[in-house]
Amino acid sequence: MLERHEVEAFLTLAEELHFGRTAERLRVSTARISQTIAKLERRTGVPLFERTSRRVELTAAGRRLYEGVRPAWDQITGAFEQAVASGRGLTGTLRVAFVGAAGGQLLVGAAELLRRRRPDCDVLLREAQMTDLMPWLRDGEIDVALATFPVEEPGIATGPVLMSEARMLAVPARHPFARSASIRLEDLARVTLLQLPATLPDSLRLDRTPSATPSGKPIARGPQAATFNEALTLVGAGHGVFPVGAQARRYYVRPDVAYVPFEDAPPLHWGLLWRADNATARLRTFAEAARDLTGAT
Repeated sequence: MLERHEVEAFLTLAEELHFGRTAERLRVSTARISQTIAKLERRTGVPLFERTSRRVELTAAGRRLYEGVRPAWDQITGAFEQAVASGRGLTGTLRVAFVGAAGGQLLVGAAELLRRRRPDCDVLLREAQMTDLMPWLRDGEIDVALATFPVEEPGIATGPVLMSEARMLAVPARHPFARSASIRLEDLARVTLLQLPATLPDSLRLDRTPSATPSGKPIARGPQAATFNEALTLVGAGHGVFPVGAQARRYYVRPDVAYVPFEDAPPLHWGLLWRADNATARLRTFAEAARDLTGAT
Protein backbone atom coordinates (compact mmCIF):
# COMPACT_ATOMS: atom_id res chain seq x y z
CA MET A 1 0.00 0.00 0.00
CA LEU A 2 1.19 3.48 -0.79
CA GLU A 3 1.52 6.03 1.99
CA ARG A 4 -0.10 9.42 1.56
CA HIS A 5 3.23 11.26 1.48
CA GLU A 6 4.45 8.90 -1.27
CA VAL A 7 1.42 9.56 -3.45
CA GLU A 8 1.68 13.31 -2.94
CA ALA A 9 5.41 13.31 -3.69
CA PHE A 10 4.98 11.32 -6.90
CA LEU A 11 2.02 13.35 -8.21
CA THR A 12 3.61 16.69 -7.38
CA LEU A 13 6.92 15.80 -8.99
CA ALA A 14 5.06 14.50 -12.06
CA GLU A 15 3.44 17.94 -12.40
CA GLU A 16 6.38 20.16 -11.43
CA LEU A 17 9.16 18.05 -13.01
CA HIS A 18 11.51 19.77 -10.59
CA PHE A 19 12.68 18.41 -7.24
CA GLY A 20 13.16 21.83 -5.67
CA ARG A 21 9.68 23.13 -6.56
CA THR A 22 8.13 19.84 -5.45
CA ALA A 23 9.84 20.06 -2.09
CA GLU A 24 8.71 23.68 -1.73
CA ARG A 25 5.07 22.82 -2.50
CA LEU A 26 5.06 19.95 -0.01
CA ARG A 27 7.15 21.85 2.56
CA VAL A 28 9.76 19.14 2.91
CA SER A 29 13.43 18.89 1.94
CA THR A 30 14.61 18.05 -1.56
CA ALA A 31 16.44 15.07 -0.12
CA ARG A 32 13.16 13.78 1.31
CA ILE A 33 11.55 13.91 -2.15
CA SER A 34 14.51 12.12 -3.74
CA GLN A 35 14.40 9.38 -1.10
CA THR A 36 10.63 8.91 -1.50
CA ILE A 37 10.79 8.64 -5.29
CA ALA A 38 13.73 6.24 -5.11
CA LYS A 39 11.76 4.06 -2.69
CA LEU A 40 8.76 4.02 -5.05
CA GLU A 41 10.94 3.05 -7.98
CA ARG A 42 12.45 0.17 -6.00
CA ARG A 43 8.94 -1.05 -5.15
CA THR A 44 7.64 -0.79 -8.72
CA GLY A 45 10.82 -2.25 -10.20
CA VAL A 46 10.98 0.34 -13.00
CA PRO A 47 12.20 3.94 -13.23
CA LEU A 48 9.36 6.46 -12.93
CA PHE A 49 11.42 9.52 -13.86
CA GLU A 50 14.37 10.23 -16.13
CA ARG A 51 16.78 12.54 -14.36
CA THR A 52 19.63 14.53 -15.78
CA SER A 53 21.47 17.53 -14.43
CA ARG A 54 19.26 19.78 -16.53
CA ARG A 55 15.79 18.23 -16.53
CA VAL A 56 13.34 15.72 -15.02
CA GLU A 57 10.83 13.83 -17.15
CA LEU A 58 8.32 11.02 -16.63
CA THR A 59 9.15 7.65 -18.11
CA ALA A 60 6.47 5.72 -19.97
CA ALA A 61 5.82 3.69 -16.81
CA GLY A 62 5.71 6.88 -14.75
CA ARG A 63 3.20 8.44 -17.18
CA ARG A 64 0.92 5.41 -16.95
CA LEU A 65 1.12 5.45 -13.17
CA TYR A 66 0.32 9.16 -13.06
CA GLU A 67 -2.68 8.78 -15.37
CA GLY A 68 -4.03 5.98 -13.20
CA VAL A 69 -3.37 7.54 -9.81
CA ARG A 70 -4.28 11.21 -10.38
CA PRO A 71 -8.06 10.76 -10.95
CA ALA A 72 -8.35 8.25 -8.12
CA TRP A 73 -6.42 10.50 -5.73
CA ASP A 74 -8.60 13.50 -6.66
CA GLN A 75 -11.69 11.43 -5.94
CA ILE A 76 -10.35 10.26 -2.58
CA THR A 77 -9.28 13.73 -1.43
CA GLY A 78 -12.51 15.28 -2.70
CA ALA A 79 -14.62 12.76 -0.82
CA PHE A 80 -12.61 13.32 2.34
CA GLU A 81 -12.92 17.12 2.11
CA GLN A 82 -16.66 16.77 1.56
CA ALA A 83 -16.95 14.55 4.63
CA VAL A 84 -15.00 17.08 6.71
CA ALA A 85 -17.20 19.95 5.47
CA SER A 86 -20.33 17.96 6.20
CA GLY A 87 -19.09 17.13 9.68
CA ARG A 88 -18.47 20.80 10.32
CA GLY A 89 -21.94 21.66 9.07
CA LEU A 90 -20.76 23.78 6.14
CA THR A 91 -22.55 21.99 3.32
CA GLY A 92 -26.03 20.59 2.86
CA THR A 93 -29.48 21.96 3.55
CA LEU A 94 -30.45 24.31 6.37
CA ARG A 95 -34.12 24.09 7.38
CA VAL A 96 -35.48 27.48 8.41
CA ALA A 97 -38.97 28.29 9.70
CA PHE A 98 -40.77 31.62 9.84
CA VAL A 99 -44.09 32.93 11.11
CA GLY A 100 -45.88 35.52 8.99
CA ALA A 101 -45.28 37.14 5.63
CA ALA A 102 -42.77 39.73 6.81
CA GLY A 103 -40.60 37.07 8.42
CA GLY A 104 -40.67 35.02 5.24
CA GLN A 105 -39.55 37.98 3.16
CA LEU A 106 -36.60 38.64 5.46
CA LEU A 107 -35.48 35.00 5.37
CA VAL A 108 -35.71 34.85 1.57
CA GLY A 109 -33.16 37.66 1.42
CA ALA A 110 -30.90 35.97 3.96
CA ALA A 111 -31.11 32.66 2.08
CA GLU A 112 -30.15 34.33 -1.22
CA LEU A 113 -27.16 36.00 0.42
CA LEU A 114 -26.04 32.71 1.96
CA ARG A 115 -26.27 30.91 -1.40
CA ARG A 116 -24.07 33.55 -2.99
CA ARG A 117 -21.50 33.12 -0.24
CA ARG A 118 -21.80 29.34 0.04
CA PRO A 119 -23.08 27.80 -3.22
CA ASP A 120 -22.78 24.35 -1.60
CA CYS A 121 -25.30 25.28 1.11
CA ASP A 122 -29.04 25.28 0.41
CA VAL A 123 -31.85 26.75 2.51
CA LEU A 124 -35.29 25.18 2.83
CA LEU A 125 -37.88 27.71 4.05
CA ARG A 126 -40.98 26.54 5.90
CA GLU A 127 -43.91 28.56 7.16
CA ALA A 128 -44.90 27.73 10.72
CA GLN A 129 -47.64 28.67 13.12
CA MET A 130 -46.75 30.19 16.49
CA THR A 131 -47.26 26.88 18.25
CA ASP A 132 -45.03 24.96 15.80
CA LEU A 133 -41.70 26.62 16.47
CA MET A 134 -40.66 25.12 19.81
CA PRO A 135 -41.74 21.53 18.99
CA TRP A 136 -40.11 21.72 15.54
CA LEU A 137 -36.84 23.00 17.01
CA ARG A 138 -36.74 20.46 19.83
CA ASP A 139 -37.65 17.53 17.56
CA GLY A 140 -35.03 18.51 14.98
CA GLU A 141 -37.62 19.10 12.25
CA ILE A 142 -36.05 22.52 11.62
CA ASP A 143 -32.60 23.92 12.36
CA VAL A 144 -33.41 27.56 12.99
CA ALA A 145 -36.49 29.80 13.26
CA LEU A 146 -37.25 33.49 13.00
CA ALA A 147 -39.51 34.60 15.83
CA THR A 148 -40.34 37.49 18.11
CA PHE A 149 -38.39 37.96 21.31
CA PRO A 150 -38.09 37.49 24.22
CA VAL A 151 -37.72 33.70 24.22
CA GLU A 152 -36.14 32.27 27.35
CA GLU A 153 -36.31 28.50 27.08
CA PRO A 154 -33.91 25.79 28.34
CA GLY A 155 -31.74 24.47 25.52
CA ILE A 156 -32.80 27.21 23.08
CA ALA A 157 -30.24 29.78 21.95
CA THR A 158 -31.12 33.19 20.55
CA GLY A 159 -29.22 35.33 18.10
CA PRO A 160 -29.04 39.11 17.93
CA VAL A 161 -32.07 41.25 17.17
CA LEU A 162 -32.40 41.36 13.38
CA MET A 163 -35.19 43.90 13.13
CA SER A 164 -37.48 45.92 15.35
CA GLU A 165 -40.90 47.39 14.73
CA ALA A 166 -43.40 49.55 16.58
CA ARG A 167 -46.10 47.79 18.57
CA MET A 168 -49.70 48.29 17.63
CA LEU A 169 -53.02 47.01 18.90
CA ALA A 170 -55.36 45.13 16.57
CA VAL A 171 -58.93 46.14 17.46
CA PRO A 172 -62.34 45.60 15.85
CA ALA A 173 -62.89 48.10 13.05
CA ARG A 174 -65.89 49.60 14.93
CA HIS A 175 -64.17 49.77 18.32
CA PRO A 176 -63.75 53.28 19.81
CA PHE A 177 -59.97 52.81 19.80
CA ALA A 178 -60.10 52.51 16.00
CA ARG A 179 -60.87 56.24 15.81
CA SER A 180 -57.88 57.18 17.99
CA ALA A 181 -54.58 58.37 16.57
CA SER A 182 -52.78 56.35 19.27
CA ILE A 183 -53.32 54.65 22.62
CA ARG A 184 -51.29 54.01 25.76
CA LEU A 185 -50.49 50.77 27.57
CA GLU A 186 -52.80 51.85 30.43
CA ASP A 187 -55.69 51.70 27.95
CA LEU A 188 -55.41 47.91 27.95
CA ALA A 189 -57.30 47.96 31.26
CA ARG A 190 -60.38 48.97 29.27
CA VAL A 191 -60.39 46.02 26.83
CA THR A 192 -60.30 42.22 26.72
CA LEU A 193 -56.90 40.91 25.60
CA LEU A 194 -56.74 37.75 23.54
CA GLN A 195 -54.22 35.23 24.86
CA LEU A 196 -51.35 33.35 23.27
CA PRO A 197 -51.38 29.55 23.59
CA ALA A 198 -50.10 28.18 26.90
CA THR A 199 -47.59 26.05 24.98
CA LEU A 200 -45.56 29.12 24.01
CA PRO A 201 -42.67 30.26 26.25
CA ASP A 202 -43.79 32.12 29.35
CA SER A 203 -41.36 34.93 28.56
CA LEU A 204 -43.09 35.57 25.24
CA ARG A 205 -46.63 35.37 26.62
CA LEU A 206 -45.86 37.75 29.48
CA ASP A 207 -44.38 40.24 27.04
CA ARG A 208 -47.14 40.10 24.41
CA THR A 209 -50.22 39.49 26.56
CA PRO A 210 -49.56 40.88 30.06
CA SER A 211 -52.06 40.38 32.86
CA ALA A 212 -51.80 43.97 34.12
CA THR A 213 -50.93 47.46 32.89
CA PRO A 214 -47.68 49.17 33.94
CA SER A 215 -49.52 50.79 36.87
CA GLY A 216 -50.92 47.44 37.99
CA LYS A 217 -54.47 47.66 36.66
CA PRO A 218 -55.76 44.19 35.68
CA ILE A 219 -56.33 43.38 32.00
CA ALA A 220 -59.30 41.17 31.16
CA ARG A 221 -58.24 37.86 29.62
CA GLY A 222 -59.94 36.77 26.42
CA PRO A 223 -59.89 33.45 24.54
CA GLN A 224 -56.65 31.89 23.27
CA ALA A 225 -55.68 32.15 19.62
CA ALA A 226 -53.59 29.32 18.20
CA THR A 227 -52.52 31.18 15.04
CA PHE A 228 -52.06 34.79 13.99
CA ASN A 229 -54.92 34.67 11.51
CA GLU A 230 -57.12 33.11 14.16
CA ALA A 231 -56.28 36.00 16.49
CA LEU A 232 -57.24 38.56 13.83
CA THR A 233 -60.47 36.69 13.13
CA LEU A 234 -61.36 36.79 16.83
CA VAL A 235 -60.51 40.49 16.91
CA GLY A 236 -62.72 41.19 13.90
CA ALA A 237 -65.56 39.26 15.53
CA GLY A 238 -65.34 41.44 18.64
CA HIS A 239 -63.97 38.84 21.06
CA GLY A 240 -60.98 40.95 22.13
CA VAL A 241 -57.92 42.89 21.02
CA PHE A 242 -54.40 41.68 20.26
CA PRO A 243 -50.94 43.34 20.24
CA VAL A 244 -49.13 43.11 16.89
CA GLY A 245 -46.15 44.56 15.10
CA ALA A 246 -46.45 47.46 12.67
CA GLN A 247 -45.88 45.15 9.69
CA ALA A 248 -49.40 43.78 10.23
CA ARG A 249 -50.81 46.95 8.64
CA ARG A 250 -49.07 46.06 5.38
CA TYR A 251 -49.39 42.29 5.26
CA TYR A 252 -52.71 41.70 7.05
CA VAL A 253 -55.16 44.30 5.78
CA ARG A 254 -58.70 43.35 6.83
CA PRO A 255 -61.98 45.26 6.64
CA ASP A 256 -62.97 44.10 10.13
CA VAL A 257 -59.72 44.98 11.92
CA ALA A 258 -58.00 48.30 12.62
CA TYR A 259 -54.42 48.80 13.85
CA VAL A 260 -53.76 51.53 16.41
CA PRO A 261 -50.19 52.48 17.44
CA PHE A 262 -49.06 52.56 21.06
CA GLU A 263 -47.48 55.78 22.29
CA ASP A 264 -45.43 54.23 25.06
CA ALA A 265 -44.86 50.54 24.25
CA PRO A 266 -41.32 49.28 23.59
CA PRO A 267 -40.61 48.03 20.05
CA LEU A 268 -41.21 44.43 19.07
CA HIS A 269 -37.94 42.60 18.35
CA TRP A 270 -37.33 39.75 15.90
CA GLY A 271 -34.41 37.33 15.84
CA LEU A 272 -33.27 33.77 15.19
CA LEU A 273 -33.74 30.80 17.51
CA TRP A 274 -32.00 27.42 17.40
CA ARG A 275 -31.25 24.45 19.60
CA ALA A 276 -28.14 25.19 21.63
CA ASP A 277 -26.67 21.77 20.81
CA ASN A 278 -27.20 22.29 17.07
CA ALA A 279 -25.10 25.40 16.46
CA THR A 280 -23.40 24.17 13.28
CA ALA A 281 -21.12 26.27 11.11
CA ARG A 282 -23.84 26.27 8.46
CA LEU A 283 -26.30 27.75 10.95
CA ARG A 284 -23.80 30.36 12.12
CA THR A 285 -23.07 31.32 8.53
CA PHE A 286 -26.79 31.80 7.89
CA ALA A 287 -27.13 33.93 11.02
CA GLU A 288 -24.22 36.04 9.81
CA ALA A 289 -25.93 36.51 6.43
CA ALA A 290 -29.15 37.57 8.16
CA ARG A 291 -27.23 40.08 10.29
CA ASP A 292 -25.46 41.52 7.26
CA LEU A 293 -28.73 41.76 5.35
CA THR A 294 -30.48 43.69 8.11
CA GLY A 295 -27.50 45.66 9.34
CA ALA A 296 -27.92 44.20 12.83
CA THR A 297 -25.04 44.41 15.29
